Amino acid sequence: MRAVMVRRYGPPEVFELQQLPDPQPKPGEVLIRVKAIGVNFADLLQRMGIYPETPKPPFIPGLEVAGVVDKAAEAGAEENSESLRPGDAVVAQTNFNAYAEWVAVPAASVSRLPAGMGFTDGAAIPVNYLTAYEAIVTMGNMQPGHRILIHGAAGGVGTAAVQIARAKGLFVFGTAGPAKQEYLRKIGVQHAIDYEKADFAEVIGKYAPGGVEMVMDPIGGKSWRKSYECLAPTGRLVTYGFSAVAGPDGKMSRIRAAKALMQTPKFNPLDLMKKGAAVIGVNLRQARLRGDRLRSAMNEIFRLYAAGKIKPIISKTFPLEQAAAAHQFVQERKNMGKVVLTVK
Repeated sequence: MRAVMVRRYGPPEVFELQQLPDPQPKPGEVLIRVKAIGVNFADLLQRMGIYPETPKPPFIPGLEVAGVVDKAAEAGAEENSESLRPGDAVVAQTNFNAYAEWVAVPAASVSRLPAGMGFTDGAAIPVNYLTAYEAIVTMGNMQPGHRILIHGAAGGVGTAAVQIARAKGLFVFGTAGPAKQEYLRKIGVQHAIDYEKADFAEVIGKYAPGGVEMVMDPIGGKSWRKSYECLAPTGRLVTYGFSAVAGPDGKMSRIRAAKALMQTPKFNPLDLMKKGAAVIGVNLRQARLRGDRLRSAMNEIFRLYAAGKIKPIISKTFPLEQAAAAHQFVQERKNMGKVVLTVK
């Protein structure tokens, strides 16, 4: 099979398209012929060697695929095994190894694509929508009328969070650069904030003087401190990334990382109790240990999709062999929505 390998940590140019043996599924695993692959900011961090638990090179990056079952797990080997058959169109979460023509994954990580959903949409759902759903619904318990500030609202997780927030009846503030302001309003952000021209904390102070019930912040560093200050009593700061350590050139800068770490606030339990606030970390790798919860969330996401309340916004697709160009596109913040790799 063809696969995109990270031979050394670094910028997009470190990718190499290699011919490798097809994976051999282990007991309880499903072998999938890949049709589409979701590209996430986490993949960029994997390539740079700063994503948690990233393997040492060489390795295949990526966390989600859509495709067709070639070989299903033996019945009873996994909870989801009996529902999958060869030829089924599916979406799956992977533990790395997604940038390839074939993947073998545990049956519990695989869901059948609902009728009417194509492979491109399918590949754009697991990481982004499960992260947003875990933050807003499962762990955040946000209620209709609550206010939410979503940083990077034009990105993959950002657009998913906007859609889920609107479906749940929330009032949405969202940040993005100047070129994406109209786009934010188009996708349902009720108060768009240009982070280059305005201080988001001052905007929240003016238009939500009591604070907001949730801030979703994948930036880190000093942004976490300011986001925390925007919370209303009983508010939740959700962290699911640390993009402040990644330089615009696609390389990890030790100076930049050290600065971001120094600016990261220390959350004292007594201060949290005094403010009546919560800091929530969302990590799908940990959430997968509660497979029943993620399956329930995925079913609800599919229901919202069927009802027309959510739909992945595909910014651009690239063929598998152009993975470096796809990463460069995301790295330069050109995407508005999801970037997907396609496999012929």
